[in-house]
Amino acid sequence: MIASLRHDFNARYRPETYRHLLHSLDACMRTHVSFRVSETPVFLPRPLIEEMAQIGADLTHRLVDDAEYLSKSTQAIPEMYRAADETAHPHFMTVDFGLVREADGRLSPRLVELQAFPSVYGFQSILAENYRSAYGIDPSLGIFLGGLDEARFWKLLKKVIVGGHDPENVVLTEIDPMHQKTLPDFLVTAERLGIRVVDITELVPEDRPGKRPRLCYRDAKRLVPIHRIYNRAIVDELIQKQIRLPFDYRESFDVEWAGHPNWYFHLSKYSIPFLNHPNVPPAVFLDQWMQGKGRDRLPENPQEWILKPLFSFAGKGIEFAPTEDRLRLIPVLEQRNYLLQQRVKFEPVIESPFGLTQPEVRILYVWPDGGKLQPVLPLVRLGRGKMMGVDHNRDMEWVGASAAFMQEAKVM
Repeated sequence: MIASLRHDFNARYRPETYRHLLHSLDACMRTHVSFRVSETPVFLPRPLIEEMAQIGADLTHRLVDDAEYLSKSTQAIPEMYRAADETAHPHFMTVDFGLVREADGRLSPRLVELQAFPSVYGFQSILAENYRSAYGIDPSLGIFLGGLDEARFWKLLKKVIVGGHDPENVVLTEIDPMHQKTLPDFLVTAERLGIRVVDITELVPEDRPGKRPRLCYRDAKRLVPIHRIYNRAIVDELIQKQIRLPFDYRESFDVEWAGHPNWYFHLSKYSIPFLNHPNVPPAVFLDQWMQGKGRDRLPENPQEWILKPLFSFAGKGIEFAPTEDRLRLIPVLEQRNYLLQQRVKFEPVIESPFGLTQPEVRILYVWPDGGKLQPVLPLVRLGRGKMMGVDHNRDMEWVGASAAFMQEAKVM
């Protein structure tokens, strides 16, 4: 994107430096990073990233502040996972953007997806600094948003996740966390904040006469009460794997959620049809589209459609250019769980030895209790195929998880 920085990086790149980056990253994470990390970071103008951050914040507030919308989205939460004690706002937000080329040649962001759920905050900050160290990247190029530096970033993350509690009573919960591809992020976050990583299936509910029940975790023979949960468990995975938890989401426990489970559903692909915004490709719920509603919002050519399951993760179940015959194969009662959206041609703008590569930029936000929604860090994924996640483009080079270094706007 910034031609001088890109050309300089490409000229100086050496495969042995990339191998050193990977070894250093594994050492920092105390485990092997199993997903693909790209050979290159990206160099982007800060005003472009800040434009994305502002759009994402505007879309988030538009949804969170709309009581009628939140009532509708509550109905999309599977009843047995409609958790009690919902917070007034999400604690975490991620908004993904691709870049399109406008008629005047300008690059402009377009929404790919939004999700009120944590991403790899800890891993991403360390990945960026490992790029900087391995490749000798100019220290004037920033990686944080909102006036943060590394120390302020971790202080803010601690405020949101730990919330003033004793770290011993705060847990990061996930399904079988030691075998998740995001384990590096879990480990570095737990180490920096002093909290525990606990399998959500091993939480122990404890009844207390005259008081609300609480959740605990086992530390050897000790049962330790949990005061706050940094929730990384995705309900979709619980459903797909038919996992039965030892507690009921619908029961009110004496515990705080850092990332209440309901927000995963409230702000998600389900939200997109409700957003009428120039940076949001139009979308229609499939059941409504099959009934003839909202057809004027999408192009007539199926080659310009994309079909998305509403509640899936890591790009699972997405189909490009579905025909009407294919759509009719989806059972009527299942159609409400799909989104039909206008497909957008994102621009490949990163020069690599293998041709131009497409970036997808995710803006990471936090929203502290009693505070404001705040962008903290961009995350980047590079790809040359239809799908951009780290599960895709596996057999290619110069693709995968990456980081953004931002150059300040030049004063004329």
